[in-house]
Amino acid sequence: MGRAVYQGVYDPSSAHAGEDGCRQDVLEALRRQRYTAMRYPGGNFASGYHWLDGIGPRSQRPVVRELAWQSLESNQFGTEEYLALCQKMGWTPMLTVNLGTGTPEEARNWVEYCNAPAGSRFANLRAANGSPDPHGVKLWCLGNEMDGPWQLGHVPAEQYAIRAQQAGKMMKDVDKSLELVACGSCSTGMKTYMEWDRVVLEYLGEMADYISLHRYVGNRNNDTADFLAVTNSIDQQIEEMDAVCRFVQAKNRSPKRAYLCFDEWNVWYKNMQMDGEGKFALT
Repeated sequence: MGRAVYQGVYDPSSAHAGEDGCRQDVLEALRRQRYTAMRYPGGNFASGYHWLDGIGPRSQRPVVRELAWQSLESNQFGTEEYLALCQKMGWTPMLTVNLGTGTPEEARNWVEYCNAPAGSRFANLRAANGSPDPHGVKLWCLGNEMDGPWQLGHVPAEQYAIRAQQAGKMMKDVDKSLELVACGSCSTGMKTYMEWDRVVLEYLGEMADYISLHRYVGNRNNDTADFLAVTNSIDQQIEEMDAVCRFVQAKNRSPKRAYLCFDEWNVWYKNMQMDGEGKFALT
């Protein structure tokens, strides 16, 4: 864990690093994958991330203890670096606001920083950081895996829905064109699977453009046939979540049905030992 950005895509000390600090060999490998959208920040990290720590001159950015993995975050890679990378790679940016330890107002301020024309506090801050024109980020996730008890700021579905609605309203007050992704069930094995999603979507109503789906798979039983058949269960997950969206649409008598956003997925070969032990995420 902790190598997606540091020592992954961003590693200024690498012989493969370009002027922006990103590894050119990694970027070339990513280009071959033909990704269309890339989310940042990702995973449990998002629920303790404060975007103001990751802007401005790198020498002035604070080193903070990252609570999800107990590692040290240098904040050398932040909003501007991420958005520059998206532009370079042709990715649609997708930002995840902190609805764990953060506030709806902090989320709203980030939208102003990214999308508002210069002339107000946070938009002027962006201009001072070298980006006079708005970035125009349209896709925004309302937190990450808030149904998980391990998540910083975890709350029941009813409380998350209130928090997400508060954030979503203020965010869209800044930029009405935003598309918002509500936190869905993070695993089909959760006791609240589909029920969490129903509660959240019913409360958010047409504010939720998407509901998120997450899935990790592996071959822990060393059963190749079973592992290769996992796509069947992913199809089932998609069908079940679409059924929830259809149910809520009908119950709310709404012309709008939430789309599905499969925004976190992977094959997981590693073990579950993920304690950062106070070490820098890049060492």
